[in-house]
Amino acid sequence: MLKAGLLATALLAVTAPGALAQPGERFTVTQTQIADRKAVFATVESIDTVAARARISGTIGELRVDEGDAVAAGDVLAVVVDDRLAPQIGAVNATASALQAQLDQARIDLTRAQDLFDRGIFPQARLDQAQTQVDVLEGQLASARQERAVLVQQSREGDVLAPASGRVLEVPVTAGSVVLQGEQVATIASELYLLRLRLPERHARTISEGDTVTVDAAALTGDVAPTGRIRQVYPRIEDGRVIADAVVEGLGNYFVGERVRVHVEVDARDAVIVPEAFLINRYGVDYVRLREADGHVVDIVVQRGRETADGVEILGGIAAGDVLVQP
Repeated sequence: MLKAGLLATALLAVTAPGALAQPGERFTVTQTQIADRKAVFATVESIDTVAARARISGTIGELRVDEGDAVAAGDVLAVVVDDRLAPQIGAVNATASALQAQLDQARIDLTRAQDLFDRGIFPQARLDQAQTQVDVLEGQLASARQERAVLVQQSREGDVLAPASGRVLEVPVTAGSVVLQGEQVATIASELYLLRLRLPERHARTISEGDTVTVDAAALTGDVAPTGRIRQVYPRIEDGRVIADAVVEGLGNYFVGERVRVHVEVDARDAVIVPEAFLINRYGVDYVRLREADGHVVDIVVQRGRETADGVEILGGIAAGDVLVQP
């Protein structure tokens, strides 16, 4: 009789609908809107990719950079030599020397003519002619010197300068190569890197400048910041994708073109958020304690979603208006 009584008591405990609520913190389930995140792969790009070009035609006599080198704005990347400039400068120098000698002689003749004119034995016309000769030679000498300055400046423009600070991505020429004026000698990526996202076009209306992007934990190496913001959304859709640029600090150690997994907020939806303290996990299954209208509490199986700043998203098992009791 004693064993039968104990068995009946045990069966009653298993089949009871619930126990009376114990004093504890309560939480009323409400429906709220949360941002829906989408995982995409973004590529590391430079904000500006500029080309260093030759300013004159000629042969590359010296190449000072290679792929991967860091350069500063104004650094000499290569030297282009035009073999025609040196003979031209020599010819102009010879012309200037001859004109200088003629000018010296003309000034001597003018001095003599002025002396004779002062004595009254030299006509005014001859004095004016001597003065004109000096003026003409001075103008010709100035012109020769300006021509020489132009040729010297052209020779200086053989230095191919870095248009911006950054890292050299490509050097399509070698020492000894013949280049034309305006031809590309090196490609430089600026030091400011960003992430370029390509999202399906259905999200074109839901993303905007200033939205937050989260970098995947596996990509958080070095000084990479965990979050960033969208800097620009391009007003053009290519291949069914809308393109956006996101600024994330600490991308300087990445390779240009490297892919990084990020999460971006693309839309808002209704969701149920429950604080972590109200969840119970037994054998891999999540429960919450639901307080019924008659004051009893029962354990309800729920489906856990992703974690948010306010708690854990619950995908199923409870609804708005339910009252939970903290275990």
